[in-house]
This record gives sequence, C-alpha cells and structure tokens, in this order.
Amino acid sequence: MARLTKEQQLQKIHAEALREFDNIQSTMCDERTQCLQDRRFYSIAGAQWEGSLSDQFENKPKFEINKIALAIQRIFTEYRNNRIAVNFISKHGLRTDRMADVCAGLFRADEQDSCAEEAYDNGFEEAVGGGFGAWRLRSEYEDPEDDENEKQRIRIEPIFDADSSVFFDLEAKRQDKADAKRCFVITSMTHDAYIETYDDDPSTWPKSVSQTRFDWYTPDVVYVAEYYRVEEVPDSVHTFRALDGSEEKYHKDELTEELLRQLSAIGSVEIRVKRVKRRRVHMYIMSGSRVLEDCGYIAGKCIPIIPVYGKRWFIDNVERCMGHVRLAKDAQRLKNMQMSKLGEISALSSVEKPILTPEQVAGHQLMWSEDNIKNFPYLLINPITGIDGSTQPAGPVAYTRAPNVPPAMAALLQISEQDIRDILGNQEQGDKIVSNISGAAIELVQQRLDMQTFLYMSNMAKAIRRSGEVWLEMAKDIYVEPDRKMKAVGPQGELSSVELLRPIIDEATGEAVAENDLTNAHLDVAVDVGPSFSSQRAAIVRSFTNMMGVVSDPETQQVLQSLILMNMEGEGLRDAREFFRKRLVKIGVMNPTEDDKAAMQAAAANAEEDPNAVFLKAAADEALAKATRARADVIETVADTELKKAKALATLAEIEVANRDQALKVLQTLVPDNRDVSNDLMTVPTTGTGFEVPPEFAEQITGLPGEVQHEFIERLSNIR
Repeated sequence: MARLTKEQQLQKIHAEALREFDNIQSTMCDERTQCLQDRRFYSIAGAQWEGSLSDQFENKPKFEINKIALAIQRIFTEYRNNRIAVNFISKHGLRTDRMADVCAGLFRADEQDSCAEEAYDNGFEEAVGGGFGAWRLRSEYEDPEDDENEKQRIRIEPIFDADSSVFFDLEAKRQDKADAKRCFVITSMTHDAYIETYDDDPSTWPKSVSQTRFDWYTPDVVYVAEYYRVEEVPDSVHTFRALDGSEEKYHKDELTEELLRQLSAIGSVEIRVKRVKRRRVHMYIMSGSRVLEDCGYIAGKCIPIIPVYGKRWFIDNVERCMGHVRLAKDAQRLKNMQMSKLGEISALSSVEKPILTPEQVAGHQLMWSEDNIKNFPYLLINPITGIDGSTQPAGPVAYTRAPNVPPAMAALLQISEQDIRDILGNQEQGDKIVSNISGAAIELVQQRLDMQTFLYMSNMAKAIRRSGEVWLEMAKDIYVEPDRKMKAVGPQGELSSVELLRPIIDEATGEAVAENDLTNAHLDVAVDVGPSFSSQRAAIVRSFTNMMGVVSDPETQQVLQSLILMNMEGEGLRDAREFFRKRLVKIGVMNPTEDDKAAMQAAAANAEEDPNAVFLKAAADEALAKATRARADVIETVADTELKKAKALATLAEIEVANRDQALKVLQTLVPDNRDVSNDLMTVPTTGTGFEVPPEFAEQITGLPGEVQHEFIERLSNIR
C-alpha cells in the first residue's frame, strides 16, 4: 500500500474530524441550545419573549420584570468575593516542599500577567447562567517582537459562548474532562480577517447551536475550529551506565549526535532500551473545507481546555447541564405575561366616555378628538332629527366602562412572585437587616443563602484545580531554560524572582544539582475556596483589634499592632504594609523570603554602628582584656608555685641524702671491724621490737626528720 503524502494525511484527518464533530454536535445540540437560550433569557432585552409566546402577544405590550438577573448577579458577586486559589502540595506528603512554593508563585504570576480573572469570571458566569463555560491555557512567546528570545510563558484566556463553541468527545465522562481524547473549539472570524490570516476563500465550519431571533443585526462571520487530538506517540528510553556504575536515562528525542559523542567520550555504555508510549496532544486549525494549519504537538500532555459546569449529570448517555436560570424561566414568563396584561388594562382610560351617533358629532369631531389635550371647558353636539323630521335635543346613547382586573390575575400575581422567590432562593432576605435580631441569627440566614451557591463554587473549584494540573504539565515542557529568571507572586501579591535550574551543591550528597527544576516537580494540586484577600484582611483587622483589649503582654501587643497595620486596606498603604511585614520578619514572627535574607545581609554589611553599641562593644572588649590579663596572672602565680614546690622537693631530697650520710657515719662508729653497713641499712627488714637508742647517740639523731629517725632506730636495732 502506497504511503500517504502529507496533504493526503491532512485531508484524511479533516474528514475524520468533520464526521466526529457532526456526531458530537448532533448529540449535544438540544442541551447546548437550551444553555444558550438560558443565557440569553436573563441577559438580553426581549429574549424572555422568544418562542411561541411572542406570537400570542403580537401587537400588545411585552414588559419584562427581570427577577433572574438579580439572582445571577448575587451569585456572581459572591464568587468574586470568594476567589479560588491553587495550591501545590508534595506527592510524597512532605510538609515543606520548595518546588511547591516555586510552582505556586509562577502560577500566580502567569495568572496575573494573562489577566486570568477575566477568563475565570466569564467561565463562571456562563456556567451559572446557562450551565456550561470554559477557558483555555496557551503558550506564547514572552516577547514576540524579539527574534532571538525563544522563551515562552503560559497564558490563561477566556472562551466566549462556550456552550455553542466547545465540544469534547462523547466518551469523556469526567467532569474536568481529564479523560477526553478529542476536543473542538469553534472560533468566529470576519471574512476579511479570515482572508488576511489564511489567504484562502472563506469556508465556515458547520455550527448549528445558535439563537439570534431577536437580534436585529449580527456580524457576518466565518467559523474555524481548533481540533485537539490526544495521541499515544511511540518512544524509547535508553539507559547508559557510566564508569562509576551510575545509570542515566534519556528519551529518544534527547539523544542527539553531540550527546552520544559526549557519552562515548566519558565511557558511558548503553545497557538497555525500553519501548514506551508517550501521551501528546496534537493541535490542528480547520475550516469547513480543509486543514488550515498543522500546529504540531503542544506543550504538556493534557488538552488545555478547561470546562466548568453549573449543574451536571448524565441521563440516557447524554451529558446534561443547566444553570440557575432554567427552572425559573416559566415563573418569569408568567410574571411578564401578567404584568403586560395589567399594564395594558391600566393604560386604558378610567374615565367613562360618551357614545354618540355620527349625526351628533358631525362638525365637532376635532373638538372631541383634542379634548384630552386642550381640556375644553365644554363640548358641543348636534341635535338629532326625529321620525317626524323635527329636531330633537338628545344626550349620549351610552357610556363606556373602565376595565376591571380579573380576580384570577390578582391571585396569579402573588403566586408567581412567590414561585420566583422559592426557585431563586429568596436572595432578597439576606439583604434585610431587621432590628432586635442577633448577629448569630443573621449569620445563619447568610449561611443558608451561601449554601444555595455552594454547588456552583464547588464545580468552579474543580475546574480551577484542573487548570492547575494542566498548567503544571505545560510548565514542565516550557520552563526548562537554565538560569532563566522569572517573576513569582506570593499569596498576598508580594513579588519575588525565581531562577530556573540554578546549579547548587546538595548538602546531603555534596554533588552539584539543579535547583528549581520543574521537570522533577512531583506535586499534586489542591484549591482553597474562601474570602478574597480584601475580605480576609478586613476580618483579620477586626479580630486582632478585639484581641488588643484582652492582651496585656507588651511584646504580644506590638505583634498584634504590626499585624493590624500590615493588613489595613487603603490607597497608598502598600509601602506601609511592606514596612510592618519586614518588622515582623525582623522580630521573628514571620519567616523571611530569599529577598528578605539578602536585604538583611546587605543592611548588616552597610549599616553604620550605633554609638551606644560602639560604647558597649568597647566596654565589653575592655572587660575581656582585663579577664584575660587576670587569667595570665593566675597562670603565672600557679607556675611560680609549682617552681617553688619543685625547689622545695629538691631541697628535701638534698636534706634526705645528707641525713642518710650522717646516719651511715653513726653506724660506722657503732659496728666493729669497719664493716660496711650501707647495704644493711637499706636491706635489713625492721622487726618492730622496742629498741632504745643509747644516750650517747640520742643527741646525734635529734636533728633528723621523724621518718628518718624511725627508720634509723629500727634498722639499728636489727644490726645490734
């Protein structure tokens, strides 16, 4: 079989996409049309009379008392006051993971730079109003005008009219569409813009979900489709073993000729190859006739279209959804019908009008027709001619009656009003502050109203969580430039800088590693639903202000005062809040950021010394010097003492030698035959017998030490 050319492959893909889209749109057309009608119902003037009801009120007043728009506005305002924030947490359960903080800061920076709030707000409002909304994540060059700058950033953009322009494959069952394999996004373009962009005859993509009956003018547009298709791309993982026994793995597309030469030069040997499949997303742009552009594989492995639902369920294998409008439409229509009819009745004159014959008003028609404007003091009529031909004065034949309001209409007005309140949630009750009602009771009322919007907030949280997951997968493919410095935004809007793949030394292993490597970010995504930062700060100020009255510790009061002033809202207070934040960092209440650490080090190096600190330091140095001198004196005294002790020992030794010589001389005089008794004196053991020294020798041994005298007497007794 001959291999298809590139053009033939694109034609085949286009035909498959058209066939698949037709199947999806025909299945979802009715549901999505209802979503579109719901959004029009509450937001477009006149749309509440669309349909067969309009024919019944042809040439009659058609008033709209839009109760639903206020309910949608309340839910939308509640969402804006309780923004949903994305948090990244470690997959391994670590409480502190630097990569989680880095990813959170980069995500908030991308949200800020791309005005993601517009995308979130549009998606949420469409979901609450019609039942379905969406936004997209897209990568674009950081500076499109710089030819040498190839760095990219992730942008979060709105998708308008998502209920008529975003379609996933029918096999995707999850609410966040993480299991989707196909996705179509229909975008409108004017004919001129289409020709200028693609240099082709306009050929629109088939789109059947539309509703323009009450729109007098709509632009003439051409529809093009973004087609996302998940593909399992074959790949291989090559494992190389280095000379030290360590192993490194590379994907097939990473093994360039230069890398292979480097691995061979250092002695790395390929030991095994594993065949795998990688999930990639292929993107095409199509018109009704052909593939306009093959965009190739996009960043990440997820379809970057994020759906959000109002209320969602599956019935008969069809995904169905609706917002806050659909159930209230009939009650709203009934309300409009009654008010229109009542307005028509009220518009009729309540003054009884005379009924006259043409003969009576002949010649006076102008006076009668202008009476309601000029208010004439009297009106003229002609007499009538009797049967006998005589002229006879006569009054009006009869008088008209003022219309009466039917009793059924009065009852329906009350019933329909109550029905609308019940369906929409009695939101006006939360706005009423009744006297003599406790704050706890008011909080319970507000809590009940909040519970009516919790479903929409929960579904929005699921969508934003999915947005964080898709962003992380895209960031792993885009944010890979070594030493690239990127802006990061903290939870309260503080700015910082992140340097990607910065080389550092691992303290545990001593090896060089790359810091802030997003490809190794093993993180889960969580969301926080709560008051906005403005509301949180106001609540913090109120709480800490109340605590000031019960805290007596001066240090704690200082901390509370700094926290209160740091969270104050107002124009021009940003620098003041930053000052008190740094103050809390300085006293150890808050952890310093990397910028804070660098600033404190620089301040410590360049700070001028305080005179009091200089004096105290000098006094401390003087005290230390005195202590050192005293210690030296002590050491010298100890040395002198040891020297004197040594001299005393030497003197004692000399005295002992002299005493022994004296004792020997005495013994020599006592022992006959001139026998040498030095050995006897040293070796003969003592017996301990009582021996009395002769009187003639007592005087000679009196000057000897007591120990020497004792030893001399004992040994002398043994010799004798």
